[in-house]
Amino acid sequence: MLDDGSTVPFIARYRKEATGGMDETVIHMIQSRLESLREYLKRREYVVSVIKEAGALTPELSARIEATLDPAILEDIFLPFKPRRRTRAEAARELGVEPLARQIMAQSVADPERVARKYLKEELPAAENAIASARDIIAEWISENEKARSLVRARFNRSAVISAKKSSKAEDPDQLYVNYYDYSQPLRLCASHRYLAIRRGEDAGILKVSIGIDDDEISERLCRFFVKPDATEACAAIVRDAVRDSYKRLIRPSIENEIAALAKERADKAAIDLFADNVRQLLLAPPMFGKRVMGIDPGFRSGCKVVCLDEQGNLLAHDVIYPTPPTNDYHGATYTVCAMVDACRVDVIAIGNGTAGRETEKFLGQLRYPRPVQLVMVNEDGASVYSASEIAREELPDEDITVRGAVSIGRRLIDPLAELVKIEPRSIGVGQYQHDVDQNKLKAALNYTVESCVNSVGVNVNTASSALLSYVSGIGPALAKNIIEYRMANGDFTSRSQLMQVNRMGEKAFQQCAGFLRIPGAPNPLDNTSIHPESYHIVEEMAADLKCTPAQLINNDKLISKIEIANYLTKTVGVPTLTMILDELKKPGRDPRTAEESAPVFDNSITSIRDIRPDMVLQGKVNNITAFGAFVDLGIKENGLIHISQLSESFVSSPSDVVKLDQTVRAKVLDVDYDRGRIALTLKGVGRQE
Repeated sequence: MLDDGSTVPFIARYRKEATGGMDETVIHMIQSRLESLREYLKRREYVVSVIKEAGALTPELSARIEATLDPAILEDIFLPFKPRRRTRAEAARELGVEPLARQIMAQSVADPERVARKYLKEELPAAENAIASARDIIAEWISENEKARSLVRARFNRSAVISAKKSSKAEDPDQLYVNYYDYSQPLRLCASHRYLAIRRGEDAGILKVSIGIDDDEISERLCRFFVKPDATEACAAIVRDAVRDSYKRLIRPSIENEIAALAKERADKAAIDLFADNVRQLLLAPPMFGKRVMGIDPGFRSGCKVVCLDEQGNLLAHDVIYPTPPTNDYHGATYTVCAMVDACRVDVIAIGNGTAGRETEKFLGQLRYPRPVQLVMVNEDGASVYSASEIAREELPDEDITVRGAVSIGRRLIDPLAELVKIEPRSIGVGQYQHDVDQNKLKAALNYTVESCVNSVGVNVNTASSALLSYVSGIGPALAKNIIEYRMANGDFTSRSQLMQVNRMGEKAFQQCAGFLRIPGAPNPLDNTSIHPESYHIVEEMAADLKCTPAQLINNDKLISKIEIANYLTKTVGVPTLTMILDELKKPGRDPRTAEESAPVFDNSITSIRDIRPDMVLQGKVNNITAFGAFVDLGIKENGLIHISQLSESFVSSPSDVVKLDQTVRAKVLDVDYDRGRIALTLKGVGRQE
């Protein structure tokens, strides 16, 4: 199905019989593993072709290559046959001493120096020179030995220690890496966030980082492996020197780089998974449909940008107020805000949580409005990115970037999913070290997360932006643009089948997207459900058997309870699909987004970190979750940190098991570092607000 162009959301929802009911996560794992294996098989084909061209592909070697799916083992097998750059061993071969190296490696020559004299020439004036060149060749053979590399790799995996020290010449004025100035820990126990922090410090030139094992012990083990029991002492000494040289110069750096790359890959995966989970929580935050919203982008000197939006997020009016320093125009700001609330019938005011956000909220909280109004703080991360984007210019061509930013803040409250998909997920401001991880993997993971969220909620094809439509199963940016153009030229869609008239909408694309697109008010009410058009005939059969119409079935528990699933089973339609159809008939177009969290009540007596003291109990809102804990917005510039060890009295494996983004919590202050702007919090003995 994947090869046939089916998407993960489509397979998970509409092909349950074929997959045995696998959920989206499992199918995505299969897709990722399939892609990984195909990349590996391409590499394996290349390896085989190179070895075959060299005339070295024996049946035994071919069988070993076929038997492994481990990339590291494949590369070990390939190493002796790799196209070589010019090495010391290659230079030695050009001097013609490879036969001498073979004799020494056989370890049966009593007097290697006497044999080496046969190879003397202008470039090799003495026996010691010939032996040294032969030793370079032996060192390369040892470095290409699979068992030797496997032995060193296993020891690195078990015993490697990562160490970090502050560079003597480096400056770290903000003390960002003070925890790693003298740091050492077994690599296998180093948490992902620590590893990424150490590597960031190394890239910044502040830390010197190394990964080490007991080099003397592993060298001796390799010597015992390569030196034969019956070897002549002279040959054994040369081989030992070659082993030590090979380990230090060739094997160790190669395996260390490999282990470091694997550690980075694991750390990247952990950080990406965490970031994707945070993005999912943000995208699936509860919307405020049916509300008129005033969006405010706070500021001091430049003032607060104010916009009013209707229920669909369309711009009604905008202005600028100056209630904060240095202007402090309270009266003018009060008149403007109240007049706009009244004229535009505003229900909710969304205030950006950036610079001057708390001050603006305090001002707005003191006003008496001409109608009931709710105040909500909104995460404004990425609003500036949106305001300067091509999407913003297309949506609000006549407005400047300050107005567009305020519009984005307001729309995030109306429908977070529809607005946040317009912004590069990396700019949303949650997660950890997202700029340090593999950017291609990050982009792929976040695209999958956004696609999953969009399709789980469903999209109104008549109101959705091009950005939102592009994440719908089977559509993509080009087809999304065509849908928008068709809608502008022909008016709203009145049926799903009408989508087939869109330019470049083929049968396959329609099959993939139709079930995820909604058409409220369509003549066929099934067009506003997640029931796929390919299953409409089933609903029609059910309705006919009950002597009613499909429209009369929807939301009618009494009629639905009379349906016997067994009567509609076929070779291709099983219980999972029929169950899904009945569930959708009971609650058509159900929105999976959770109920709205209550807003935190910040302590008005606390306006800066200097007002905070240990043992205070404060209320705040979780605004970021990392592998080591959760950050909490306390209504001031600095966030508080609840370390993972302070989230619960019992053991916590992941902060996400205890807290969620935008959740209101009550936490006690453990410690305050005023100079570094850090606030340590705990939930122990306090608990969180439900």
